[in-house]
Amino acid sequence: MNGFKAVFKRELKSYFTTPIAYVFLVVFLFFAGYLTFKNGFFEIRQADMRAFFTNMPLLFAFLVPAAAMRLWAEERKSGSIELLFTLPITVTQAVLGKFFAAWVFLAIALGLTFPMVITVYFLGQPDTGLILTGYLGSILMAGGFLAVGCFFSALSKNQVISFVLSVVACAALVFAGLPTTMEYLSTFLPAGLVSAVESLSMETHFESIQRGMLELKDISYFVLLIAGWVTANAVILEERRAS
Repeated sequence: MNGFKAVFKRELKSYFTTPIAYVFLVVFLFFAGYLTFKNGFFEIRQADMRAFFTNMPLLFAFLVPAAAMRLWAEERKSGSIELLFTLPITVTQAVLGKFFAAWVFLAIALGLTFPMVITVYFLGQPDTGLILTGYLGSILMAGGFLAVGCFFSALSKNQVISFVLSVVACAALVFAGLPTTMEYLSTFLPAGLVSAVESLSMETHFESIQRGMLELKDISYFVLLIAGWVTANAVILEERRAS
């Protein structure tokens, strides 16, 4: 636990000792607000945050990889990863420390959207449960995208390559569940395979949680997604360390 805490504190602090965190937060908050109002936040005349949460999958698919690309690629490029692994910590502790530090940072970014919640309550009487499940789904989705980004960051020394690969993988997880994608796949795939692809989509499970339906299958999806990609991240680094 000491190794995990040391990496966690070091990584979380590093976000705020450089301009990276502030640039990310400004960009995220700007586009979160812009896309929400662009989608008719006031025009729908309903006190809810559907217009806000609807944008999260696509927004996170691009911004979370940007937050994750430096986690391991920078360490490998600068050579500091060798120093990190000479410390009395395991690869698993280092991977989890970096992952949870970045996840907390993303949760902070989401927390800074609280003016949107205040605005909704000022306009009417929204369903608090739907707002809470929307934020829960957003945090879980951010964790899933982050796990994907961490894996590709460990795979390449180049942050740009890491970012591009992460965006492609995250976008695939989003677009796999869209109706247009399902229609296209149904033209040459059997119904069973189309349903299987849809069940792998992050968009599908996020929408279910956003609607207030906290089902075990949706929570399990995000837990398994995060666990799988984080484990793959640790395996890649174990191989690098052994070589």
